[in-house]
Amino acid sequence: MHKYRTHTCSELTKKEAGKTVKLSGWIHRKRDHGNLLFFDLRDHYGLTQCVTENSSNFFKEIEKVKPESVVCVSGKIVKRSTDTINKDLFTGEIEIIVSSFEVLSAAKDLPMPVFGEQDYPEETRLKYRFIDLRRQEMHDNIILRSKVISFIRNKMISGGFLEFQTPILTASSPEGARDFLVPSRLHHGKFYALPQAPQQFKQMVMISGFDKYFQIAPCFRDEDGRADRSPGEHYQLDIEMSFVEQEDIFKTLEPIFFEVFTEFGKGKIISKIPFTRIKYKDSMLKYGTDKPDLRNPIEIFDVTEVMNREDVKLDIFKKSIAKGAIVRAIPAPNTSSKPRSFFDAYNNWAKEEGAKGLGYIVLERAKEKLLGKGPIAKLFSEKAINELIKVCNLKENDSVFFSCDTKSNVEKISGLARQKLGQELNLIDSQKFEFCWIIDFPMYQYDEKEKKIDFSHNPFSMPQINPSDFEKSDPLSILAYQYDLVCNGSEISSGAIRNHLPDLMYKVFSKVGYSKEDVNKKFEGMIKALSYGAPPHGGMAPGIDRIVMLLANKDNIREITLFPMNQNAEDLLMGAPSKPTETQLKELSIKVLNKKQ
Repeated sequence: MHKYRTHTCSELTKKEAGKTVKLSGWIHRKRDHGNLLFFDLRDHYGLTQCVTENSSNFFKEIEKVKPESVVCVSGKIVKRSTDTINKDLFTGEIEIIVSSFEVLSAAKDLPMPVFGEQDYPEETRLKYRFIDLRRQEMHDNIILRSKVISFIRNKMISGGFLEFQTPILTASSPEGARDFLVPSRLHHGKFYALPQAPQQFKQMVMISGFDKYFQIAPCFRDEDGRADRSPGEHYQLDIEMSFVEQEDIFKTLEPIFFEVFTEFGKGKIISKIPFTRIKYKDSMLKYGTDKPDLRNPIEIFDVTEVMNREDVKLDIFKKSIAKGAIVRAIPAPNTSSKPRSFFDAYNNWAKEEGAKGLGYIVLERAKEKLLGKGPIAKLFSEKAINELIKVCNLKENDSVFFSCDTKSNVEKISGLARQKLGQELNLIDSQKFEFCWIIDFPMYQYDEKEKKIDFSHNPFSMPQINPSDFEKSDPLSILAYQYDLVCNGSEISSGAIRNHLPDLMYKVFSKVGYSKEDVNKKFEGMIKALSYGAPPHGGMAPGIDRIVMLLANKDNIREITLFPMNQNAEDLLMGAPSKPTETQLKELSIKVLNKKQ
């Protein structure tokens, strides 16, 4: 017989009754019935109930052993009585009568329990992550992550993609976040950077003559953590293809996503292929965001012209419109019967979010007419109300909120209000995965803080303009072949058709203040590669973490990763970041200065 086990804790059924087996695992929980002592033995695969009588030589030892101790047991399989069968367990029809018992590794008193799945402070969970991962829910999440990655890898390989690994130690590159820098011992005063993404390398793979590449790539960004983004590092499905247009990327990747979510989506409805394409400007208008949750049926409407009618006396809006403000309307279906407090709460909420507030009108039927009610309704003529109903596609018993401000502020608050209404009115179908592509991103945006033109997305993207017309064009009017894949309000991938023309690359960067010399210095390898014959190419990089979050129905990335950092980018288990020794610093010729207050 094997030293540790003949079976796992999920295999045994009544068919094996009468056999003698050996199992190893963790003591999950114990139940002392006086003359009988029951305990559940748990391993990676499942649970098996074991039992010993008080006359057994092992009774006292088992009684004293602490939960989560690792033990090895031998015994005979017996059928449970009908009234004691556990239908929730695959092994629920049998139990093991213990004939031998050995403690392989004793556990101390636990800082947090495994049995019971209680909520514990995140600090405790991360500090004792190896215990947290024993909990069934966490265990299942990590298994799901592994299976998703394996499934994706197999799909990519079967689709003709080759898997390559790109460098981890590389040069610093401005890609939207701060780099993690690694000092070089051999090259005094110089630093490597950990890649924010394999962006330049994967493009050079295409320039090297390979046709289709992928990698489950680690990416490193020195940025603040949030619920859907881990501080420090994350993993993405990095993809690049040669001789493709935007639509080729979509047609290649849509079936893969459909199959992944079909395989692991627990029966939820998935968007049909092809996924919906939405222009960036339309998404910002209709949904107030470039990450729309299409499960929410509410659409936002521009009602600036309606508010500027002569028969609308809402002067506070008109004065703002004259100064360049716009007005967006956010319908609230079937809310006319809501109390005044419902609408006041939304107005107060908007102010807390930094907006000026939300006006509203309630629609009610009176004498075959839909009339507006509410504090500002009296400032609208009947014709103006009818125009509002027409523009916003409003129906009886609907209400509608209004926001008036600058374009960016209106988009922000209307998008948040749409999301809040969708959730609070139970309009979002949790049994769906709704995908869409956001396309036609602007190449540039105006940075209000810095008072200058900057890239709005990936600087290596191909602009949607004839290269000969580029220099004379208004940069804010130029669109790019950039696209995002969004699911249920979460951006799970960004991508683009790349700029493979070095002369155009110089022009693109000149719009944000980079000279030719700056580009040559910052992107030496890329420019060099593009100058020796580069194919048209493009790709994308779906976030593995966000895909698994959606499939596991989790809102926090730390629920689906093995050993995450906390929000402060600290590894509480391993004690990172840590102070280097003086010897280490001396070897690197580095001196740590006290941080100025």
